[in-house]
Amino acid sequence: MFAEPGEAVLLLPGQTRYEQRGGGCETTTERRVIFSPEIPGRRIGESKPEWEILMEMAERAYPERRGEIHFGDAAAIRDEIARAVPSYDGVQNFRKKGDSIQWGGRRLCEGGRFQTPDGRAHFKALVPPATEIPEGWFFLSTRRGKQFNSMVLSEIDSLTGAGREDVLISREDADDLGLRDGSRVLLKSEAGEFRGKIKVMPIRPRNVQVHWPEGNVLIKRGRRDPRSGVPDYNALVQLVPDEPAPA
Repeated sequence: MFAEPGEAVLLLPGQTRYEQRGGGCETTTERRVIFSPEIPGRRIGESKPEWEILMEMAERAYPERRGEIHFGDAAAIRDEIARAVPSYDGVQNFRKKGDSIQWGGRRLCEGGRFQTPDGRAHFKALVPPATEIPEGWFFLSTRRGKQFNSMVLSEIDSLTGAGREDVLISREDADDLGLRDGSRVLLKSEAGEFRGKIKVMPIRPRNVQVHWPEGNVLIKRGRRDPRSGVPDYNALVQLVPDEPAPA
């Protein structure tokens, strides 16, 4: 556990969407809802579909409302979704691998028509807050790369060729610091330290990037966007050579 429990830890053994009765769905970044049918095979111990665990908890908390809460299977849930969320119409028809829908159609705002009272898009100029980078410091960003749920899938990011411990830096900054690809460096922020190796990339000078979650040690805990609650992705860091560059 990341935090010690106050009284007890409850483990709810949920199955993956490939194991649960009736299959499950995932939503992609291009607004496509994709069906994953159940894959027959051994099931682990007392594991249950995630939706069934939550449903049973709700039924025990509100037994008088069981008729409103209970679903017989995952297909019944998809039927309910289609009725409650018109833009998801079609999920009730999922039966086999490859079944999918794309909410909003192939293109949003087809023909330049937007979902506003006058049908037009409205733009507002925003002025992002100025980031003052002190002399000798860098602005660090934690990058997600080719990802699944914000986690880089392998030791090498297929988008950039960068490894998990690489520190991405501009050619200009690398030359100023006498660094080259493979040079070991230490990044230090107010929150912690990160040891990695230089990878020169076409990024803006005075900036460096590291992968998430490795770079989390540099991000101050508790700093969040005031409106969305999203944790900070960035920090100010100092960069120190950690050992001589490779021959």
